[in-house]
Amino acid sequence: MSPPAAIGSPHRVVVVGGGFGGIRAVQRLRHPGLDVTLIDRRNFHLFQPLTYQIATGALPAGQVAYPLRALFKSAGNVRVLLAQASAVDLAARRVALGNAPGTEAPASVPYDTLIVAAGSSYSYFGHEQWREYAAEVKTLESAIAVRSRILRAFEQAEMTDDEAVRERQMTFVIVGGGPTGVEMAGQIAELARDTLRRDFRAIDPRSTKVLLVEAGDRLLATFPRSLSAKATRSLTRLGVSPMLNQAVVDVDAHGVTVSAPDGSAQKIPAATVIWAAGVNASGLAAHLGQLAGAEVDPAGRVTVESDLTLRGHPEVIVLGDMVRVRDRDGNVRTLPGVAPVAIQQGHYAARLIRDRLKERSTPPFRYLDKGNLATIGRGRAVADLHIVRLSGLPAWLVWLFVHLWYLIGFENRLLVMIQWSFSFFTHGRGARLIDEPFPSAGGPVQSTNSPATRSSSATRPGIEARSRS
Repeated sequence: MSPPAAIGSPHRVVVVGGGFGGIRAVQRLRHPGLDVTLIDRRNFHLFQPLTYQIATGALPAGQVAYPLRALFKSAGNVRVLLAQASAVDLAARRVALGNAPGTEAPASVPYDTLIVAAGSSYSYFGHEQWREYAAEVKTLESAIAVRSRILRAFEQAEMTDDEAVRERQMTFVIVGGGPTGVEMAGQIAELARDTLRRDFRAIDPRSTKVLLVEAGDRLLATFPRSLSAKATRSLTRLGVSPMLNQAVVDVDAHGVTVSAPDGSAQKIPAATVIWAAGVNASGLAAHLGQLAGAEVDPAGRVTVESDLTLRGHPEVIVLGDMVRVRDRDGNVRTLPGVAPVAIQQGHYAARLIRDRLKERSTPPFRYLDKGNLATIGRGRAVADLHIVRLSGLPAWLVWLFVHLWYLIGFENRLLVMIQWSFSFFTHGRGARLIDEPFPSAGGPVQSTNSPATRSSSATRPGIEARSRS
């Protein structure tokens, strides 16, 4: 077992995950009496609420990612390790590490207090074979890959004389009618109808089909019905076709098969399928649940106590969209997988550690829900602020302000504001790059080597911004 820190030595805090929850905890633990180690398999924090804008060429990747070392360069008590947390030894109080690509990490690191904020990934509901054909935009790498796939579809449509092939290339299916799906559908529709409308000669991008498939009876199910209806109307005006009460039953190289409530199935030929439905918690959640005998739900989320600690292990704090929280009455609550939850839990985790070191009690964690936001397109959004509900341009301006406020780094805020202003008035998207490996002349396959392709960690914004924890 790793011995506890000696009397007078700094209290060792290990934080797994450089997403919203992890970095907020570390930011509030910058204190000489603490020795903080932040572990992430990527060297940057990703502002995940805007990855869909990378995927549609609205923003370059560097404007929504920020180096972790730059973020904590002035915090002398914070160390950043580029490594993969692979397991936890609760008895020895050590975190086992795996190597990030191209690096060799130490075998393990000791802790006195452990914060696990490892986030989640998209769930394909037991059909992992679909992942090959239905891309997602939860990481920086996947967003860049989706951008290439979208742009390549238009390029292929331009070069073919086969109408069936052309129609398939110009059909985009987004699975999931939550905020990510709605925002992706709106952005692809605007890309086709505004940005690309004069770029091609053989095709008219305005004839693009954008289909938004949702198994429920309405889009944005977590929003009030009035805002859901307004969002649906805005998407329809952009040319998006919502397909409600349609469940995906198959995805392959040729397209998507959906099933209606009456059991009838429809095959939709589509070259590009984007997945935005359901999430699974990081495997560390189930690992910790098994070690501690804590409950784990079907989505892999571990149940933690009202102070976010692991059952029987008050030295382990787990947060973000990999947990469910048990309140003081014993009821288990699943909080939204959005950034405000992770941010508030990160702040709480830091407070809990500070209070313990000062031998003060800390009240149970309580989530303050400030509202929810979703953007549909340029000047179009919906906002549920509880005290008021907004749509159209006012909601979009609120969305704009919130995202700029929570974006990490002043330079990023300034550049994104300039980019959005330019795009608003010109309908332009300067980051329309197909960035993928290509064969060099007489040599092996090489990468285009954009800095953005080298390395994510963070899930969508509510009134603050949504999360990877």
